[in-house]
Amino acid sequence: MSIQDFFESTSGQIITALVLIVMFGGVLISGKGKKSTTTTMVVSALLVALSIVLNQLTLFQMPQGGSVSVLGMLPIVVCAYFFGTRRAVMCGMCVGLLDLILKPYVVHPVQLLLDYPFAFGAIGFAGLIFMIKKEGFIPAYLVGVLGRFILSSISGFIFFGMYAPEGMNPIIYSITYQFTYLAPEAAITVVVLLIPAVRKAFARIKRDLDAQAAGRTVAAESGK
Repeated sequence: MSIQDFFESTSGQIITALVLIVMFGGVLISGKGKKSTTTTMVVSALLVALSIVLNQLTLFQMPQGGSVSVLGMLPIVVCAYFFGTRRAVMCGMCVGLLDLILKPYVVHPVQLLLDYPFAFGAIGFAGLIFMIKKEGFIPAYLVGVLGRFILSSISGFIFFGMYAPEGMNPIIYSITYQFTYLAPEAAITVVVLLIPAVRKAFARIKRDLDAQAAGRTVAAESGK
C-alpha cells in the first residue's frame, strides 16, 4: 500500500483524526500566562471550521496538490489577530490535518508534514506582525501566505521536482507552481481586506473579546 492509499483509507483517516484531536487539544490550551476561556475555545474552533469550509470552495485544483480557495487562509490570520501567534499556529496545523483528511496528496512522510500541518501552521505567524502593528491586517496576511509559500516550495522542490519541464530548474519550477495557486488566492483576499467595513468588523469583534477577557480578569481578582 502506498502512502497516498494509506491516507485515503479508513485506518489512515482514523489515525490522522486522532492526531488532529491531540493537535486541537493544543489549540484549547492557552498561551503562556493566559487562561483559556470558553469564548476563546469556541471562537478558535469556529475559525478552524470556517477555514476548512472555505478551503473546499475551490476555484481550481492544481495537478500535484494545492488549489485556489475562496479566502481559505484568512480565518487563520483572524485567529492570530484575535488570540496571538501561538494559538493561530496551532489552529493552522489543525486546518492542515483536516485538509489532509479531505484532500490527501501524499508521496512521503516529510512531504506530508511540509504541505499540511507545517505549511498551514506557518500562516499563523501572521501574528508576529500584529505584535508590531495592531491593525496591520494586509501585511500580516501576506506574511502568513509567505510562510506557507516557503514551506510548500521546499516540499515541491524536494518531492515534485521531477515534474519540472525539461531544462527548467526544479527550484524555479516549485516556486512557480506554488505561486500559481497561492498568489491568486492572496490577491482575492487582499481585495476583500481593502474594504474598510471588513477590517472594522474584525476590529469590533476583537474589542468585544478583549473587553470580555478584561471583565473576567477583574471579576476573578475581585473574588480573591
